[in-house]
Amino acid sequence: MNASEFRKRGKEMVDYIADYMEDIETRRVLPEVQPGYLREMLPKTAPRKGEKWENIMRDVNNAIMPGITHWQHPRFHAYFPAGNSYPSILGDMLSNAIGCIGFSWAASPACTELETLVMDWLAKMIGLPPVFLHENGIGGGVIQGSASDCVLVSLLAARFAAIKDLKSKFPFVEDGVLLSRMVAYRSKLAHSCVEKAAMIAMVKMRELDTDDKFSLRGATLQRAIDEDRKLGLIPFFVCATLGTTAVCSFDNLDELGLICERENLWLHVDAAYAGSAFICPEFQRYMKGIEHANSFNMNPSKWMLVNFDCSTMWVKDRKLLTTALTVDPLYLQHHNSDKAVDFRHWGVPLSRRFRSLKLWFVIRTYGIEGLQTYIREHTRLGKKFGALVRSDSRFEVIGEVTMGLVCFRLVGHNYHTQMLLRAINMSGKLHMVPALINDQYVIRFAICAQNASEDDIRFAWNVIGEMAVEVLEACRSSNENDVLKAIEKLESLDLTEEDDEGITDTPSVPTPSPAIAEKPETEHEAELNDVMDEDEVFLYDDNIPSIPSISTLYETKQRATTRRRNLLLRMISDPKCYNARVLKSMCSDTKRHRSDNAGVKHGLSEDVCSNGTDI
Repeated sequence: MNASEFRKRGKEMVDYIADYMEDIETRRVLPEVQPGYLREMLPKTAPRKGEKWENIMRDVNNAIMPGITHWQHPRFHAYFPAGNSYPSILGDMLSNAIGCIGFSWAASPACTELETLVMDWLAKMIGLPPVFLHENGIGGGVIQGSASDCVLVSLLAARFAAIKDLKSKFPFVEDGVLLSRMVAYRSKLAHSCVEKAAMIAMVKMRELDTDDKFSLRGATLQRAIDEDRKLGLIPFFVCATLGTTAVCSFDNLDELGLICERENLWLHVDAAYAGSAFICPEFQRYMKGIEHANSFNMNPSKWMLVNFDCSTMWVKDRKLLTTALTVDPLYLQHHNSDKAVDFRHWGVPLSRRFRSLKLWFVIRTYGIEGLQTYIREHTRLGKKFGALVRSDSRFEVIGEVTMGLVCFRLVGHNYHTQMLLRAINMSGKLHMVPALINDQYVIRFAICAQNASEDDIRFAWNVIGEMAVEVLEACRSSNENDVLKAIEKLESLDLTEEDDEGITDTPSVPTPSPAIAEKPETEHEAELNDVMDEDEVFLYDDNIPSIPSISTLYETKQRATTRRRNLLLRMISDPKCYNARVLKSMCSDTKRHRSDNAGVKHGLSEDVCSNGTDI
């Protein structure tokens, strides 16, 4: 492709992207494909000769787009927002065109210097103390690939500093012996990346309980530290969370920070989602105590209109970070290394993209006020949805609605809510994901689309309400007591290997028990179901952003309702479709070592290390 064709195809691609963004709500939010679908549509080997661009784009439309989950869709309410905006896309285009690998100042001075400048901008925007800024020459910020990278790098720096300090006191003790006794702490609602960081760093990670507001408190941390020191362990690291993934709760940073300073522990603060909201002064109260932190991270790629990847991290003392990660071969050295920042010493990878461009483009295009307006509108919509949930006695809200995330559930047994979520996602009209909070199965409703509106909220609530009617009716039409007893009995048993292999995302269709057997199908009903097996009929046709009336879509609704109710009955009749052990294995709320039972059964600290904590 030469420059002339690039100009042509580039303009076509910009139009394609703009059309996609403008018309995205006409698409189904979730794809209707099965694993392996793409291999059946594309060649098994690469082409020997180059292909025409038209052929490539035809495959994009016919093969790629049908398998896309549309994260920018106004009906997408899963996980957290995936930042996206036109200025950010343009910033990435320019970064890709420049194509520099900014591992050091010498590799591309502007790449490094813009990053230091923009990181100082953002630190001031969210209210970080001056010590975290580059311009003060002590701390500083860096753009990492993800929050997982930020947490891992902070943990590695803390581990290096702790071992260095211990070696000065016990010079003849092997590093491995010291490492085996080191222990870190996190809330039970901390993101799974914190646990993974501990696995990679080969340190024990202890999970701590939260209070009734899902916040990790200082007293809980202090009790755990005291217990572990008595057992011969060495506390060295705490990860606090501001805006937990499950319920957007906030650990008590002020209490935790004071303890970490007194006990000489590294305090890292993970604010991946909520951190963007701190550009609004009214949310900075959640950062009380940030002056005690050693490191802090947030994700503009979640809630600040910047495309992935862009996770920002700051440290109070850059030397503690770079000392732990510096490898300096001759071919990477340059004569300005003592005067400039080399970001290759601030993370795991050597190669680094020019990511600060898109962040710079977004901040300059929207300005602080524009970004504040965007955050506040999402928060307003979140509170609007929370009010709708609270107005319906069938539902309850779990946790406080502080930002753009609402966690809710059907009142009653967990499997009611699980059936509701599965039915909604299978309809293709909304997409949400669950969480398990104190053994309660909840649905997470996140405001994600950049231009989300009240119409989107009303549409979502109407879908949820209608689905709830069908789910509860399906549950009532079966022998619920028998089902509940069967579920509770199965929960108390370990799954066999055969059971594990049989669990899939698609519910199995066992022979119903007599208590909940479906009525025999008439010949006409069987014919309808056979047709719908080939081409499923959805209640809300063609993604129309409103709910059709029963009078206009009576027949379609009856057929779709019958199919979904039959499916729900089959799901309820198979207790393996709901099993708390399976759910907990996929959730950060998995129960592990708790502070109130440490050391009760183990007399030796090494035994406690290996059996009572998470590695």
